[in-house]
Amino acid sequence: MKRIRFKVAAAAVAVLLLGPSASAMAEPTTPLTYGAGTTATRFTGLAFDTCTAPTVAQMTAWKASPYKAIGIYVGGVNRSCAQPQLTQSWVSSVTRMGWRLIPIYLGYQAPCTFRSNAVKITAASAAAQGALLAGDAVTKARAIGLLAGSAIYADMEHYNTADATCRATVLRFLSSWTKELHRRGFLSGVYAHQDSGARHLAEVYNSTAYARPDAVWIARWNLSSSLTNWPLISNRYWLIGQRAKQYRGDHTETYGGVTLNIDNDSFDAPVASVWYSYTVRTTIHTYSGPGTSYPVRGTIALNAGVRIVCQTFGPKIGVTTVWDKLIDGTYITDYYARTPTKPGYSAPIPGCSNPFQTTVDNLSRRHGPGTSYATYPGLLPVGSLAWVTCQRPGSKVGTTSVWNRLSDGSYVTDYYVATTSNTTYSAPLRRC
Repeated sequence: MKRIRFKVAAAAVAVLLLGPSASAMAEPTTPLTYGAGTTATRFTGLAFDTCTAPTVAQMTAWKASPYKAIGIYVGGVNRSCAQPQLTQSWVSSVTRMGWRLIPIYLGYQAPCTFRSNAVKITAASAAAQGALLAGDAVTKARAIGLLAGSAIYADMEHYNTADATCRATVLRFLSSWTKELHRRGFLSGVYAHQDSGARHLAEVYNSTAYARPDAVWIARWNLSSSLTNWPLISNRYWLIGQRAKQYRGDHTETYGGVTLNIDNDSFDAPVASVWYSYTVRTTIHTYSGPGTSYPVRGTIALNAGVRIVCQTFGPKIGVTTVWDKLIDGTYITDYYARTPTKPGYSAPIPGCSNPFQTTVDNLSRRHGPGTSYATYPGLLPVGSLAWVTCQRPGSKVGTTSVWNRLSDGSYVTDYYVATTSNTTYSAPLRRC
């Protein structure tokens, strides 16, 4: 990554009805509870990271680039570059341009790290340190306007893989990082070298001794942006919007007359979530869900500002079926908001989705909320992210009749998804 002075480049059958409930409350899939006004944001495409976040003017010039996301160093004791741009104002400005943000936290490093002068994890305190730094990362992210539901990536630089004690220390640290982020409503990501941290996380992917991160971002500078066929990591691991790759290291590129020193990244993974500010063009009600049949929660005056977190579907008002979820968890019809697109969704506002890991291997996706519906091609491996948009009743599986509608329009039983309940609906997920 860019702030470093020394860098080393480099079976089961399909699950239909049977099996134990896996709304897991322990490793490797740990519980994740989202707040009311949250959503996750998935980015697919090319990104870059650079040591110090560029200015708004530089980011404006780089809209001419092929990149649509940027890695930003939100904190960490080993962060070596100043970040004068990282303010709520900067975040608001660049995200309104359409940029996605990838929060990176450069905390304690492996005891056997190859990075000189790094502050290191203490083996005896690895779990406590992982939780402590996850809490600090959340504080730093919130301070610049990033919302719960964001993914934050722990940066674990390359280290000596021959040191077994060091390996165990890193895994305990990252497991605790994941559990604490989940406890606070954030997704857990890890940036790591393909030959050390990423390799070791893959080795314990299904281990009950360690919490599994939601996404991995590997460093492999082979100039290939492919997110599959990575050495030492099965293509069945971190499959559904859970992978990123840094495929080229330090070099300069110029767009719009602005030259930056960057690393190149390819992404299909969760990134930061933010709010988008708009105003309303008449006095309107807010509702507890996306539709006028839900209870009224408040009133917003003509020309007042609203903070929109994401957009979803609901009953048609005027020309649109789009409804806007606000930062307090209430909803308004998009028809009366001054968002740029009618009747459709308005970029860069993301679609509302809250992902949870699947807890059993080879989970079927169906065309409707029940086992009588036809299946989609392909089965979800354990640990995949189910990007849930809403829940509805269906045929009973295990202890629940709840089914999750995913962002691709398919359905999976909630019994095998690590939501907060395996018997009923899970807040803040809306009803379909």
